[in-house]
Amino acid sequence: MTKKDKLIQRLCQQPKDFTFAELESVFLRLGFEKDDKGRTSGSRVRFYNKDKHLQYLAHKPHPSSIIKEKALKDIVNYLTENNLI
Repeated sequence: MTKKDKLIQRLCQQPKDFTFAELESVFLRLGFEKDDKGRTSGSRVRFYNKDKHLQYLAHKPHPSSIIKEKALKDIVNYLTENNLI
């Protein structure tokens, strides 16, 4: 099992300690690029895939880097609906 597979499996289990760094790694391994949307974007981050014409807007959690349960559900639904996982 590759690192990509392990990360995706962990994401699908929706653990309570899934970090933004892990999320970023998942998107990058799925062919997305990260865009911080400029200096004034605050905690907003856009992941986009030019080949598939897809994008996902996420917020960096703060002060902790742990992603909330609702956000994880939304991410898993998005990736599933677009046949990425």
